[in-house]
Amino acid sequence: MQPIEIVPIGTLPPLGVVPRKMYAQVIRPERYGDPIRAFQQEEVPVPEIGSDEVLVAVMAAGVNYNNVWAALGNPVDVIAARNRKGEPERFGIGGSDASGIVYKVGSEVKNVKVGDEVVLHCGRWDKNDPWVLSGKDPMFAPSQIIWGYETNWGSFAQFCKVQEHQCLPRPVHLSWEESAAYMLVAGTAYRMLHHWKPNDVKKDDVVLIWGGAGGLGAMAIQIVHAAGGIPIAVVSSEEKIEFCKNLGAAGVINRSDFNHWGPINSDINDPKKFSEWTERAKDFGKAIWKIAGNGNNPKIVFEHPGEATLPTSAFVCATGGMIVICAGTTGYNATLDLRYLWMRQKRLQGSHFANDEDCKAVNDLVRERKIDPVLSKTFRFDETGLAHQLMKENRHPAGNMSILVGASEMGMGRR
Repeated sequence: MQPIEIVPIGTLPPLGVVPRKMYAQVIRPERYGDPIRAFQQEEVPVPEIGSDEVLVAVMAAGVNYNNVWAALGNPVDVIAARNRKGEPERFGIGGSDASGIVYKVGSEVKNVKVGDEVVLHCGRWDKNDPWVLSGKDPMFAPSQIIWGYETNWGSFAQFCKVQEHQCLPRPVHLSWEESAAYMLVAGTAYRMLHHWKPNDVKKDDVVLIWGGAGGLGAMAIQIVHAAGGIPIAVVSSEEKIEFCKNLGAAGVINRSDFNHWGPINSDINDPKKFSEWTERAKDFGKAIWKIAGNGNNPKIVFEHPGEATLPTSAFVCATGGMIVICAGTTGYNATLDLRYLWMRQKRLQGSHFANDEDCKAVNDLVRERKIDPVLSKTFRFDETGLAHQLMKENRHPAGNMSILVGASEMGMGRR
């Protein structure tokens, strides 16, 4: 067979035949800024794979906030960071979620083969890292990075390259675009809720979930519900309440009904100021009790807004409970009243994506139909920048979003 130069978006070459080039949505440093302009379609070479790597024909790609940051070039210039480590490309192909078909495998790959339909998780690490070789959690390893953000050759292209362990069986009851939408947020939420023992979610545990209508919150509601817990979602508007209830939330609180948000400062040391703030925080706590029952505080507070909400999270969390946080979407200047932390022996736990075991566990829940990807909108490949622009401006719909790559619009929908 003659070598293939490139194939159109929405089509695939014969199985196992890798073209010389591919179309990709590319970010370059000279275009840093709003995603709508930073992402541009270009022809680039299909990447070569290493001995433990897999080349996947991307059918659909998921949309996450990390590539809003990549487009902006801050808070980290990830292209410059990769160049400092020796990677030569002066461009970035992002995308940390995908569904696709294996087209080529490295010489050491044993668990996947050409033709396998897979979903991809974004945890990547050096297999020869002494930490990893010792059997410790690779998410703590010095070599751990996020594929499609801290590495190049992500899913916003016709082909992407990943390590073998990043490949998981695709839930065949889902469409390609649904399969691409969930793994980053679902893996992150699963680790937050199940990994940090003894503060893992158990039957009848109340769990407060900030941003319940977002991609991360939508996964958290379902994971808590599947574990027999009591998920209570917090949203910013009335129209999001029914969305969360339909996912299994026991109740939903509209944070717009309260006005004590934001970081606290040293004024909290003044008894009068302390009393004023506490009374307002108690009103929020009473809204939780109205759903969960008087005195039934959250055993776990699922945090990611950070600056605006952490003082309240530390206040309402149950004695001996855990505030677990994976982001700071409202800001990084996190504050809290330490008296609630030490006197009530609460745990403040950071959490970052997930290891292979976490990812397998949550993917199994999806395959068992206990978790839905909550796909809200699907975009064409040439709308990659638009999808991220909507996310930057907080104008994206509730749930998760996908971008079609190898899958065509004719093929959209569940099998």
